[in-house]
Amino acid sequence: MAATNATQAEFRELAYRANDGVEVVLFWHRPTNALTVAVSDDRSGAYFELAAEPDQALDVFKHPYAYAAFSDVPYTEALLASWAKTAALS
Repeated sequence: MAATNATQAEFRELAYRANDGVEVVLFWHRPTNALTVAVSDDRSGAYFELAAEPDQALDVFKHPYAYAAFSDVPYTEALLASWAKTAALS
């Protein structure tokens, strides 16, 4: 249990939004100072994450599909993470 709490403490949710089955979350990883935008789509089952530079983080958060289209993220083929499926059921 302590490992789970330590892992959760390493990540901080900076922004969250949800609309029509799509959830977008901006995370900050404390030890590395990295920013990540996570997207889960309950409709299609897609899940993907994008690294975000500090000066672009809010733009990536607001337009993750545009950034995914211009990156190597295969978001149309990505499966929803098992933790997101579990959370959606509860």
